[in-house]
Amino acid sequence: MIRKLIWLAMLAVIITGCSSAPERKPLPAKLTTEAGIPGIPEARFWGDEWPKYGLERFQSFTDTEFEQFFSGIYKQPHNYLAISGGGANGAFGAGLFAGWTAHGTRPEFTMVTGVSTGALTAPFAFLGSDYDDLLKEVYTTTSTEDIAKKRNIISAAFSDSMADTSPLKKLIAKYVTDDVIRAIAREHKRGRRLFVGTVNLDAGRSVIWNIGAIASSDHPDKLELIHDIMRASAAIPVAFPPVVIPVEANGQTYDEMHVDGGTGSQVFVYPAAIDWQEITKKLKVKGDPAVYVIRNSFLDPDYQGMLQPSVIPIAGRSIDSLIRTQGIGDLYQIFALCKRDGNDFNLAYIPSTFTDKPTEGFDPVYMKKLYQLGYEQGSKGYEWKKGPPGFFISR
Repeated sequence: MIRKLIWLAMLAVIITGCSSAPERKPLPAKLTTEAGIPGIPEARFWGDEWPKYGLERFQSFTDTEFEQFFSGIYKQPHNYLAISGGGANGAFGAGLFAGWTAHGTRPEFTMVTGVSTGALTAPFAFLGSDYDDLLKEVYTTTSTEDIAKKRNIISAAFSDSMADTSPLKKLIAKYVTDDVIRAIAREHKRGRRLFVGTVNLDAGRSVIWNIGAIASSDHPDKLELIHDIMRASAAIPVAFPPVVIPVEANGQTYDEMHVDGGTGSQVFVYPAAIDWQEITKKLKVKGDPAVYVIRNSFLDPDYQGMLQPSVIPIAGRSIDSLIRTQGIGDLYQIFALCKRDGNDFNLAYIPSTFTDKPTEGFDPVYMKKLYQLGYEQGSKGYEWKKGPPGFFISR
């Protein structure tokens, strides 16, 4: 459905030859590195660099300061969780979490990251097993109409997307409440971290949002800001509208346009530019950190038989292939970082043996079966893959 919406929208723009856009006050290019969220200096950082405030902290803090500001993770084992995009396939990860809890081996995660559907899952995975039932509800009862309303092709051509995601905005507001934000803030103050990825479309660059820093701030609109970030992370370009986020630079207010974090990476743990060994050394981490990556997607090639020789099927299939291979590339990057930094790599993904097909973008029947698969595998003790697809050669 999403691929079809994208290409119908592109055709509509070509046919009409023009479109209108909402009024904006875009951030000037020269201020790109200076803009921020007023009152929250640690709200976000670029996805390809070590943020200046983080670098300065790790260069200057004493052991006493590290223990004070990271009390919940100092001199402790570290477990990092990265949740990928995948739309309705997020049901697999939701089921895996619940099964993992039932198996009794699920750790408290030191850090959780999420992109797209993973961004919607991440806050609840971060807060722990008390939210397993909520995730089950979201990923087994939600339908397409709870996510987006399709626009007709003419109105879409004069808009910023093929669909209206006001239903998704309501869904996020229903589950990510003030109580959830307060719980995230408490954990942030213990030193645990929750990050969500988007792409700044103006800059063409990935952005990592520090949800815990926002949650623990005094920003009057922090709840709405977090909702917007989560919706932006799932804003598939053309299919779903981008989210415009106000920022401040040199005392002036501007705006940035943010879209699906998956356009930058399908899944991430931390920027390669960060010296993670220095971080674990300063935090006196016990043992080797464990990295758990949940790829809410199929990684094996999916042969679909004869493809119709027309634009939309060819384009849709090409996008499928691009997303799959991009996701595999992201896994190789994470694996390489684990090898470089001494982390233990663990990967879960949807097996090719699951052959059910959805009847719509978010099909509750399909999602229930996928959730059950994840639950069954998790409750038996998931056999985590120790490398990305194709890395280990059988002899």
